[in-house]
Amino acid sequence: MRFNIKNTIIKISLISSMFVFGNTITKAQCPMCKAAVESSMKDKKNTKGKGLNNGILYLLAMPYLIAGATGAGFYYKYKKNKKTN
Repeated sequence: MRFNIKNTIIKISLISSMFVFGNTITKAQCPMCKAAVESSMKDKKNTKGKGLNNGILYLLAMPYLIAGATGAGFYYKYKKNKKTN
């Protein structure tokens, strides 16, 4: 398998341009979630807000964990194949 730097640069630039120009403007929370958090902040307990923040962090971490595990799998497979050759 021949490594071609030109094709790799083209692929990376296309993928990065999709991320830059393909984003949409969205709201951070739905109105019901926002109302629930605002009402819980009046009670000084703020358990709903903490739960919502934990859920956001969980959803944020999952893609990075999956991508990291996939990348590590490919890395170790490549490293193992390179040792046998």
